[in-house]
Amino acid sequence: MFCSDRGRRGGCGRTFSIFFAEVLPRHSVSASLLAQLLTRLCDGTTLKAAAEALHAPWAMETFYRLIRRLRHRLDAVRARLWRTCSPPAGGGSDPLWQTFEHLRGIAGTDDAVVAFQLRFQQPLLG
Repeated sequence: MFCSDRGRRGGCGRTFSIFFAEVLPRHSVSASLLAQLLTRLCDGTTLKAAAEALHAPWAMETFYRLIRRLRHRLDAVRARLWRTCSPPAGGGSDPLWQTFEHLRGIAGTDDAVVAFQLRFQQPLLG
């Protein structure tokens, strides 16, 4: 955003950024769609079945790429979540599912990705 200081406007003339929690920066997939995908995966469906159930217009490779990118970011996400509260007991053996369960526990809603981005003011996927 640009705070205009031209003409009769009394702005500061500086620029500042606005962060929308529903948007995954540099991705065309929304944060709530990623949360729905992760919810279906935690329920035990395969990635292919979960992506097809969402009826999204993107290719399957998009979802594989999203999950791969999220797996590469788990260390930063888990460190941030750990500072808030300890993870829930159980959660399976997969670090992705453990992190998502921790995220859902902190968020208190099904839209955990949006809640993460809103609370920490940081994109989930970096």
